[in-house]
Amino acid sequence: MTHEHSLYGPLADPAGNAGHDEHPPRVGFFTDTSVCIGCKACEVACKEWNNVPEDGLNLLGMSFDNTGMLGANSWRHVAFVEQDRRLGQQDAGLGGLPAGPPFSETAAQVVAGAMPGAERAGGQLGTAPVDLGFPSAELLGRTPGEHPRTDFRWLMASDVCKHCTHAGCLDVCPTGALFRTEFGTVVVQQDICNGCGYCVSGCPYGVIDRRPDDGRAAKCTLCYDRLRGDLEPACAKACPTKSIQFGPLEELRERAAQRLDELHAAGVGEARLYGADPDDGVGGDGAFFLLLDEPEVYGLPPDPVVPTRDLGSTWKSSGAAAAALLAAAVAVFIGRRPR
Repeated sequence: MTHEHSLYGPLADPAGNAGHDEHPPRVGFFTDTSVCIGCKACEVACKEWNNVPEDGLNLLGMSFDNTGMLGANSWRHVAFVEQDRRLGQQDAGLGGLPAGPPFSETAAQVVAGAMPGAERAGGQLGTAPVDLGFPSAELLGRTPGEHPRTDFRWLMASDVCKHCTHAGCLDVCPTGALFRTEFGTVVVQQDICNGCGYCVSGCPYGVIDRRPDDGRAAKCTLCYDRLRGDLEPACAKACPTKSIQFGPLEELRERAAQRLDELHAAGVGEARLYGADPDDGVGGDGAFFLLLDEPEVYGLPPDPVVPTRDLGSTWKSSGAAAAALLAAAVAVFIGRRPR
């Protein structure tokens, strides 16, 4: 099907543009990062339902993040960002108050009182301290005196494929392994993928990737099999705080706008929506976010653009260059003098 915005810009009906004449409303994700607690339930649920291979459990030295980024074996990634600042202008009423006595001392007293009555006086528990020679650092409240609280906040966000209105991965796939579903989402058929990798470079978010064992591309399907069964995607179903919300995209955009107004009224002026604007470089995302800082802080590109947006100008420039070369060649041929 053809449309004036088939390659870039706002597109009211991506599924219809892809050839689905009768289809349900477009669905997607709205991720409210202001209520994300970093529990990683979404990561676990995604792997369990979609049988996504294990991708390593190594701490990366980046806070509590052991995933790092989205990839072929990480369809959900919970980012942890610690900042030395308070959440907006909200005051929890704890500023300047001491941290209080350490709970460890109270717990130690309770345990010490109970040990004489325990079997073998608790000796089998291995409670005696052992010096392993490791460097140590005292925690807040472990040293004598008062310890004022510091102002800091955690920014946590569960990242996922954006299921763009204009998907760069879909545009460049030569085999038809990627397709637009009747729900407006973008899915990879791994049995058709030949591992060429064009989709990897075509994604403006760096989401899609190839698996190291067989080279085939993989990414979030927005639980296409569950959608066809009228079920909620696994990650949204498992989210305990409803940070990940699933539903018709237009309803989610309205809900997100209301939530943004609430945060602004509460003094969180830096809150913003990311990927909800149909006039952005990808025509709007099927999975968009409410952020509490600049996109770059979360590892998101500030101005993603689908590569096909510049396709027309590229062909015009190429055509002009070809015409100039042809004209130069003709001029040289005509201008040659016979010997």
